[in-house]
Amino acid sequence: MIDVNELTKRYGATTAVNRLTFTVRPGQVTGFLGPNGAGKSTTLRMILGLHTPTSGAVTVGGRPFRDRSRGLRHVGALLDAQDVHGGHTAVAHLAALARSNRLPRARVTEVLEEVGLAGVARRRVDGFSLGMKQRLGIAAALLGDPPVLLFDEPLNGLDPEGVKWVRDLFLRLAAQGRTVFVSSHLMSEMEHTADQLVVIGRGELIAAESLAEFSARGTRRGVVVGTSAATALRDLLAADGATVDLDGDQLTVTGLPASRVSEIAQRHRIPLHRLDTRSASLEEAFMELTAASVQYPAGESR
Repeated sequence: MIDVNELTKRYGATTAVNRLTFTVRPGQVTGFLGPNGAGKSTTLRMILGLHTPTSGAVTVGGRPFRDRSRGLRHVGALLDAQDVHGGHTAVAHLAALARSNRLPRARVTEVLEEVGLAGVARRRVDGFSLGMKQRLGIAAALLGDPPVLLFDEPLNGLDPEGVKWVRDLFLRLAAQGRTVFVSSHLMSEMEHTADQLVVIGRGELIAAESLAEFSARGTRRGVVVGTSAATALRDLLAADGATVDLDGDQLTVTGLPASRVSEIAQRHRIPLHRLDTRSASLEEAFMELTAASVQYPAGESR
């Protein structure tokens, strides 16, 4: 478990993280979301003791991570896949980490096989693609078989097969009871992977709740209607204040609940063969709820 309590980090006059409080629990994948410059990487580095908070505290398993010896046995992390000495081979890189954490050499072979790099274990890392470096970074995070795992943008550079593999890996690790905390800009993947979300903007907490709860906060909920009298129903709904998009015999309605759409259709004897409520997607909810936190909106005049 990761407990963040009133965590603040200032760099001179700039506040990168401001009084963040949230908990990342075991047994689920928690997505860590926010616009660029929101403070996500700074927060992850404070969790790992790489940056010292200005105020507040963060613990992993009840203790500050800095207090733990042989850290890979407690937390595995991938912060920057490029942060590897290019002259080392994959096996040498992992072997050095294993020795420093007093882990058995057999774990190196095991994790290389698990991430699909066994066949290139003795190749120098500077010849690896970004996707291969991501896999190597994930192997390093898994090396100590830790109960807590942190990943910062782990899907960058991966092909579709690699993205699916990482998604399945995260779900499997969470099913084993581990704490899995993932920062990513890929909303579609978070929508398929995360159980819980921590969303921040300009260093401050926007939400810490389930994915379903966060998506439901988006106002772009709609009602999908199917009818053979689509044009007539469109005009009636628009007259009642709805915004209606027409596509053949299907309407997408915003601004009215499904019950009101059904009531209007029944009153005017319009048959319906479909009436579904559509929640906002994660991306729609994220864009709406973080709009005020975007540092450099596209099209903004300088």
